[in-house]
Amino acid sequence: MSLILIVEDNEKNLKLVRDVLQVKGYETVDAGTGEDGVRVAREKKPDLVLMDIQLPGMSGIDALKALRADPETAAIPVVAITASVMQTDRQQIVGAGFDGFIEKPVNLKNLLDTVSGTVKARKP
Repeated sequence: MSLILIVEDNEKNLKLVRDVLQVKGYETVDAGTGEDGVRVAREKKPDLVLMDIQLPGMSGIDALKALRADPETAAIPVVAITASVMQTDRQQIVGAGFDGFIEKPVNLKNLLDTVSGTVKARKP
């Protein structure tokens, strides 16, 4: 079973993503801040991190940089989930090194396809 870390400060968005992934058989853990997301990723070593960009304190981009800088978490795929859909935002997100991008409001088929594809690509 794949473990997915959801880093999201909006309770409704977190619940939606968590519930959909759990129904599809994924195990989930969550964090409400970038700092907590980095800590939980180091502790749990998830198969995938779904990272909101606009977080209180440390942004999702800064949290990604922290994960990539740590040899223990550098290889974990991280997919951005954000309402920032302007072309410049998207370029900044991709340029930061995220492994994918999911727009808010979350399209459930897109979410599941992205999660499934990213997890399968990681597992031998």
